[in-house]
Amino acid sequence: MKNKHKFYQIILGAALLFSGCTSFKDSVREARTESPETYIQSTDSVNIAAMNWREYFQDENLIALIDTALHNNQELNIMLQEISISQYEILARKGEYLPSVNVGVGLGMEKEGRYTRHGAVDEQLHIREGHEFPDPLGDFEIGAYGSWEVDIWRKLRNAKDAAATRYLASVEGNKFMVTNLVAEIAETYYELMAYDNLLQTINQNVDIQSNALRIVKLQKESAKVSQLAVNRFEAQLLKTTNLQYEIKQRIVEAENRLNYLSARFPQSITRGSAAFLDIPLDSLQVGVPAQLLANRPDLRQAELELAASKLDVKVAKANFYPSLDIRAGVGLNAYNPKFLINPYSILFNLAGDMDGTTYQ
Repeated sequence: MKNKHKFYQIILGAALLFSGCTSFKDSVREARTESPETYIQSTDSVNIAAMNWREYFQDENLIALIDTALHNNQELNIMLQEISISQYEILARKGEYLPSVNVGVGLGMEKEGRYTRHGAVDEQLHIREGHEFPDPLGDFEIGAYGSWEVDIWRKLRNAKDAAATRYLASVEGNKFMVTNLVAEIAETYYELMAYDNLLQTINQNVDIQSNALRIVKLQKESAKVSQLAVNRFEAQLLKTTNLQYEIKQRIVEAENRLNYLSARFPQSITRGSAAFLDIPLDSLQVGVPAQLLANRPDLRQAELELAASKLDVKVAKANFYPSLDIRAGVGLNAYNPKFLINPYSILFNLAGDMDGTTYQ
């Protein structure tokens, strides 16, 4: 009987454990499918290239400095020219799968030897028909010629899509460069303002320590302190003075860095360092970590370049397949210009070529 009750207890415990595990799995599944409310509501605004940095920065001197850098920076101007080249590359690729038409005028002169094949034929025609051909024989031609490669394997369209994708990648690269340039200028500008405030504090300390050294020297003359105290105050003053020159050197380096980024000659940077401690600190909403990756221009540039490379592979494969070219032409051709207006001088042609190239 005891064994029977013990068996029932084991069955009941296993059932409770199984139901508990099931409810735990369901709760874990529900917890995984629900995102935190802070993640859902927050959006990322860290990307300076996508946001209006003029509204983010309130310092007019900093805004003017960034405008100068965006206008004069040589690397940024090179990137803008590369974007223009990418735009024209799209037009060039697009024109490859459109029909092309050429209009031309041809002038020529031909003199056949009498004892050659063509010279003998001309001599026989002259004897039989009594008509003398001009000697030398002229060749005048006016015509229009067109050709069109049928894009059977999407080779030309894929090449155009690859050029368009690379153009978008260059745009993202420009955004990335602008982001880095604006961030570096802003960081150096605020660093320069911090150095100004630090230098002001150090100057005050130099004045205080100089006054303290003067007092200690007077106390030594009055035999209240020894020479050791005077030496200690002198050493502290020299240390603070050395730090003063170091901060001045860093200020010059920061100004040179800003002038270098702005592509202008060395000059003093206009700034309002007195209001540095009153600058409001804005809190940037980071949002979902995946948004940080989605908003990075360098990652978008790499993604687009990868997509363009995949299209290049398709174009390379299509080069192994046969290509179909359709060519046509119409014009007027005669050995004398006065016969060009004759209907019998009309010529035309239409041809289609299937070209298959084998690579080894």
